[in-house]
Amino acid sequence: MMIVTPRAGPPGRTPAARAHQFRGSLGRFATGVAIVTFDGVTKRHGITVNSFTSVSMDPPLVLVGIARTAKAHDELAGRPFAVNILGAEQRQLALHFAGRPGPEPLWVEGVTAPRLSSVLAYFECKPWAAYDGGDHTLYVGEVMDFNYRNGDALAYANSAFTTIPESQLGMEDLL
Repeated sequence: MMIVTPRAGPPGRTPAARAHQFRGSLGRFATGVAIVTFDGVTKRHGITVNSFTSVSMDPPLVLVGIARTAKAHDELAGRPFAVNILGAEQRQLALHFAGRPGPEPLWVEGVTAPRLSSVLAYFECKPWAAYDGGDHTLYVGEVMDFNYRNGDALAYANSAFTTIPESQLGMEDLL
């Protein structure tokens, strides 16, 4: 049996260079683009994320990773939230909630949490758990309401937005 010892990186690589290379390597993995929305203590918030995944079908659970440096990070703990999956035409929304304000978005008063109008899909969640994820907090939510519409998805890869075309036949049609 061969034992492989993990390396810290190439010799001579500075921590900053290593972090840059790690981020670039992760950026080669295409992700969808989502916005986490919730009502904070004093106002409504939205945070653009690309760290989103399903966790469980029964009960229905989803997970989002929120950077500790996000302005609204500390206000999300213990609050209901919605994950809004963006359509390809909603790049401006992603930028708006990533710190490049544009036109004020249209909000929908959800059953559990506020969400954005006309998104590709949404998941309204009540808090389930939160975990330390290094420079992120991993929030797991129990999905209380959800829906989707047809359309192409907004994606992010190689430090740029791109489009994932809608399939002719979705997975839900195969079940």
